[in-house]
Amino acid sequence: MLSEVFIIVVRGIAIGSIFALIAMSFNVTFGATRILNFAQGNLLIMGGFFAFFLANGVGLGWWVLMLLVAGGLIALFSAFQGWITLIPLRSSVEQDSWIISTVAVSVILGALMLITQGPFAYSVQGVVPPFRILGVRTPGAYALAIGALIFWYIALRLFMTRTFVGLAISALSQDFDAARAAGLPVRRLQLVSFAISGLLVGTAGFLVAPVISISPDAALRYVLNGFVAVVVGGLGSNLGTLIGGPLVGVVMMLTAYQIGGAYQDMASLLILVTILMIRPQGLFGRTSARQV
Repeated sequence: MLSEVFIIVVRGIAIGSIFALIAMSFNVTFGATRILNFAQGNLLIMGGFFAFFLANGVGLGWWVLMLLVAGGLIALFSAFQGWITLIPLRSSVEQDSWIISTVAVSVILGALMLITQGPFAYSVQGVVPPFRILGVRTPGAYALAIGALIFWYIALRLFMTRTFVGLAISALSQDFDAARAAGLPVRRLQLVSFAISGLLVGTAGFLVAPVISISPDAALRYVLNGFVAVVVGGLGSNLGTLIGGPLVGVVMMLTAYQIGGAYQDMASLLILVTILMIRPQGLFGRTSARQV
């Protein structure tokens, strides 16, 4: 019994790491633009499709090369999407048109994948061999998911605190008007943040392709749980995503084990409602004054 629960928790942490990566990509764009890109789930699935078509069953060297290619292409697409999204906001950052723009991109990407690939779920052979936990075979992609989460947390922290562009984006997230008054290239920095978020979620989708459902209709589930993870951890807190994502994943896996897989998403939404009622700013989020 205890061994089964332990294995479920480990797998929940791995699945939750995927949600945390999406949550982290939310934070990247939100910090610089105050925009939540709801197309992130589709970009994750797009990374999975890249893995299926370009790196299915290949050697490690080619796999790494295709990982970089896929991440770069999705980063460019994300930057282009950011440019489109930011066009209506040139006059003011208080508009809410980004909701329509990002949801529209999500719908369009989902429709294109459905038209070109059909309503099928594709599978990818993992480059990392499976390993055993207490005698139970576990996909190697789970280890990649956890490793990618740790890597991106450290990389983003170093980027935001040790590079000029990262410090500029951090300044933008602290005070938009002051950053603009100081002469920072605001729109350019915002596009960079979109590109970084695309690189993050695109490479994540490529890495975890063997353990996710690579199908057009799967994007909604991942972006929903990624949103729950970012709310639980605290919007804008990458440290919070390290806790929020795995927490959501573990609860969902335990729910599937005790009640049934059909109730996983319900458990995720219950977590969201509970956090919003008890601590709306999230576990590691900070309250902020509202301008009126």
